[in-house]
Amino acid sequence: MFVLTIDQQGSRRVGDRVEQLLSHLEDRVVAGQPGVVRPFERTVGDEVQAVLDDPRLAVETALEALRLGEWTVGVGAGPVDEPLPTAARAGSGPAFVLAREAVERAKSRARPVPIAVEATHALAGADCEAVLTLVGAIMARRTEQGWAVIDTLTALGDATQDAVADRLGITQQAVSQRLRTALWAEELAVRPAAARLLAEGDA
Repeated sequence: MFVLTIDQQGSRRVGDRVEQLLSHLEDRVVAGQPGVVRPFERTVGDEVQAVLDDPRLAVETALEALRLGEWTVGVGAGPVDEPLPTAARAGSGPAFVLAREAVERAKSRARPVPIAVEATHALAGADCEAVLTLVGAIMARRTEQGWAVIDTLTALGDATQDAVADRLGITQQAVSQRLRTALWAEELAVRPAAARLLAEGDA
């Protein structure tokens, strides 16, 4: 199982944004996904938690939270005590403990990206964390124009770059250049590797 614990940064300065995060993750990532064992909900204060059984979905959710830029993400991979209660915040077991350790470690100001992974198989967890940290660093350096192309391409599904260009009112060459600069193909290539390492961490 994979427990995600996500904590808001600087809530005293910007206010509580948990409800916005819950709505965003539901709309953009987890809606209708079979990998959600217990949906995201507020645990305490400005923190949310969920239980997933799909490593791919766990990776996508963690990266989506990172993209927002004001959240610290901890991922725990391991067993949970069963039967699980109806609410994620009432759950227990190694994966919950690991997620707590991960989110606390991710809060360190020495970390380049506020994400950490703790896993039953520690080496696989560390490797997964390294990949997610790299992807998170790439995401943090993307321009608004790069994100606009990526979001449009994603929304249009299997659309061509010409279709994206028409939607955004730019040239196909501009679309191609922005995708290259954003390292989008490279990110897509490594996401499955991160998911595979996370799954190994739960072994």
